[in-house]
Amino acid sequence: MNRPLRGLRGRLLIAFVLVTAVATLTTGALTFREARVAVLQQSQDTIIKRLRAHVDGLAPGIAYPPTQSDLERVALEVAAAEPAQNWRVLATYRGLQATSRPQDTFAELSADMRSAVGSRRAAVFQRVRTDGRSSLVVGLPVTFGEPAERPASGVAVFLTVPQTGEQGYVDALVTAIGRAVVPALGLAVLLALLAARGVLRPVRELRRATRSIAEGHLDTRLAVNGSDELADLSHTFNETAAALEESVAELRRMEARARRFVADVSHELRTPLAAMSAVTDVLDEDAARLDPDTAMAVRLISGETVKLARLVNDLMEISRFDAGAAGLQLDDLDLAESLRRTLAARGWQDTVDTRLPGPGELRGRVDPRRLDVAVANLVGNALRHGACPVQLRLYAREMPDPADGTVWAVIEVTDSGPGIPADVLPHVFDRFYKSDTARTRSEGSGLGLSIAAENVRLHGGTVRAANRPEGDGAESGGAESGGAVFTVEIPLGKEEMEEPEEKEQPGEKEVRET
Repeated sequence: MNRPLRGLRGRLLIAFVLVTAVATLTTGALTFREARVAVLQQSQDTIIKRLRAHVDGLAPGIAYPPTQSDLERVALEVAAAEPAQNWRVLATYRGLQATSRPQDTFAELSADMRSAVGSRRAAVFQRVRTDGRSSLVVGLPVTFGEPAERPASGVAVFLTVPQTGEQGYVDALVTAIGRAVVPALGLAVLLALLAARGVLRPVRELRRATRSIAEGHLDTRLAVNGSDELADLSHTFNETAAALEESVAELRRMEARARRFVADVSHELRTPLAAMSAVTDVLDEDAARLDPDTAMAVRLISGETVKLARLVNDLMEISRFDAGAAGLQLDDLDLAESLRRTLAARGWQDTVDTRLPGPGELRGRVDPRRLDVAVANLVGNALRHGACPVQLRLYAREMPDPADGTVWAVIEVTDSGPGIPADVLPHVFDRFYKSDTARTRSEGSGLGLSIAAENVRLHGGTVRAANRPEGDGAESGGAESGGAVFTVEIPLGKEEMEEPEEKEQPGEKEVRET
């Protein structure tokens, strides 16, 4: 399941959007806070200043200690001084108190504020909210004469002013900021998306270029724009791609030279080897009339000449595979009969057990020569390096998908030997690979299994090596042992597999089994 938010693009977009959103909302919140404080501070300072002016104007006319009537007069006159502001005033002196409005309980005034006004000479204020309405409560101690000459008199004036207007200003400010923040947030998100796109575009180009190089297009390069870190990355990528292209080109040239060298050497060896083979054949016929030491030397030279000729033929075949010159000459065959001919041509009818279908039961379009080489190499390998009995089995298998309709021919070659060690199995089809610890003898060139695998791949098939479980040999009458099993799978009836006939070079012969 694809989860785009887990990718770099999703994470960058989320990070940009979150940063811009947090920055915009924080700016709006701080702006609102500062504006609110400014509005309330201005209102508060104005009210305290007016209250102090009115109280200072009344203080000379107040008798000390004041009576109840004095306190009532102060409360009424201070409230009447600001009729438009709807002031509510409370004047107190010890146990006496008077309000500007009858039966006014002055519930907004707290005990802490009363205590603070009684112990200070400066004004004390507090904002309270009652029944959803905000009010400013101000407490001002009254002094007689110069404040520095006389301690606090104990007379205090408390003022409660509704802040309906200020609250309206604050509400209007919230609305205005909200209207400004929403477009700003949208613009910030848009800018964040554009910025993320600008950052991610080089990353996407780098990803496409890397994928192109992985597909084999080593000439892929990135456009370098600007001088930032991404431009440096693009420049480094181009330098790396250029170095890689040069290295791969040099490796390909070296590989081509090596292939040409092997092919040329193999081709040049064919003529002297043909002459040597003719001479050794003559010597083999006369070996019986030679003295024992000379006859042994002749037979040794003859055997090594045969091995050398086989190696040269194998090298020529491998060079054709590497050059892409190997092709198929397809023919409609009875596969079981073709395998019988392979065994008969090498005298293996009595040595190899067969489990083959009847005549005409399994037919397919294959290259008879290449099928013969592949099967002969596998059976010969089992006879040389395994143990009897060796079994050759052929059967048909259909694909799991019925809609495909492809029938596969399966060829199994099994032996009853010690099997193949686990560390050798991945390398059995490698060229020139030999494992002395896995086999008692090693007479081949090390190319037989590799050639068999290449011939199977030309048919669009597969070949694999494995070990049979202990005791599988009993099913076919073999010994109670494991052994190696080579499995070849070739699709049948594929017309598109046919390729142009390969052009055999002058002087070349068919590859013999190793």
